Amino acid sequence: MVNLLTGPKGSGKTQQMIERANEAVKTCEGNVFFIKKSHRDTYSLSFNIRAICMDDYDVITNTDEYLGFIYGMLSADHDIKAIFIDGILKHADITLENIPSFIETLKKISKENEVDFYVSISATNEQLGNVDFEDCTLLN
Repeated sequence: MVNLLTGPKGSGKTQQMIERANEAVKTCEGNVFFIKKSHRDTYSLSFNIRAICMDDYDVITNTDEYLGFIYGMLSADHDIKAIFIDGILKHADITLENIPSFIETLKKISKENEVDFYVSISATNEQLGNVDFEDCTLLN
């Protein structure tokens, strides 16, 4: 399942993502990962959550490399059950224009690997008009 948390920049999505990840790790039957752009706010995550800061992987510069990174994580750890991606539009070259195909690929990865994705996007649902929300959950 792909869960989307949308809203304008500065609306508290990061804090919501941290809270959801901290709750998920308590009940999840596997490992929880939290991907964000920088090291900021990682101290708020439970120590049982694997925090990944994309600033540490500056060679990942486009969507294909980013998806390859996710596939690599999943191939190295078959116990990953939830991946939180905070502020996706700050990662690699992911934009409002290519977010629909990115989300479609996440849906495919989710089904193939039985992993739930939680993605925050600094955009309104109207700005994501080309995204197919079928098989997605919109979070408030």
